[in-house]
Amino acid sequence: MKTLVWVEHDNASLKDATLAVVTAASKLGEVHLVVAGAGCRAVAEAAAQIAGVGKVHLADNAAYEHGLPENVAPLIADLMGHHDAFLAPATTTGKNIAPRVAALLDVMQISDILSVEGEKTFTRPIYAGNAIATVEATDARLVITVRGTAFEKAAATGGSAAIEEVAGPGDAGLSSFVGAEIAKSERPELTSAKIIVSGGRALKDSETFKQVIFPLADKLGAAVGASRAAVDAGYVPNDYQVGQTGKIVAPEIYVAVGISGAIQHLAGMKDSKTIIAINKDEDAPIFQVADIGLVADLFNAVPELTSKL
Repeated sequence: MKTLVWVEHDNASLKDATLAVVTAASKLGEVHLVVAGAGCRAVAEAAAQIAGVGKVHLADNAAYEHGLPENVAPLIADLMGHHDAFLAPATTTGKNIAPRVAALLDVMQISDILSVEGEKTFTRPIYAGNAIATVEATDARLVITVRGTAFEKAAATGGSAAIEEVAGPGDAGLSSFVGAEIAKSERPELTSAKIIVSGGRALKDSETFKQVIFPLADKLGAAVGASRAAVDAGYVPNDYQVGQTGKIVAPEIYVAVGISGAIQHLAGMKDSKTIIAINKDEDAPIFQVADIGLVADLFNAVPELTSKL
């Protein structure tokens, strides 16, 4: 089986999410990558070095510069004439492109897989991760999104794949890039951070969130996350949200401060290696998944912890 993997990138560097998808694809068969962008030759060269990759398809065209799914999906659908499966990371971009590819190929999509059980058999979470379903595809070609935290990342070096330039349909004329407001931070990116400090609604307001959470995160060299309740209350922007409707993370250490542990939040972080919870409610659901739990007033405990680091 030949698989085609979407390479997530910013036209300059390759995103880590791709590495986990390569691992998943390798369980199905030969792995080919597709790099679509503008001035992205360096990304293709980095992708060619990923261990286990057989070929990199490079589509360098202004139409693909911003990864507009209306332009990218037809390109991938064309390449699927020579491949049996298309895999993309279950990120915002991957979830935007994959359904369109599935529609163009007239096949169903298998979303958010956790494991590969056979050539067309996979597991995926349902009911916010409370149950795991085993599904078997009946379509001739597969379109799959992969939960990156469920697979080990492939080695970024050691490969020597050939780079093949391809010409896609180009601009479909259905959408255009207007602009992007991208939050910049000196802290690690949330989905790739080894340590995450997250805050919940108990932090009262935006100013308090920053006063309590940010110093601890800075001391630990950690990324900052938040529960949906904290985001909805306006404490921090949407890109901080961890959970079923936010970002799925699996860091080495996850510190949950003032987070009760609603099922939607747990679905986004319960694969973390070590979970530390600080909450004054000893019956909070977060303690059921925590490796270390501290029942205390966060407004006393967190500043004290920060001062001693």
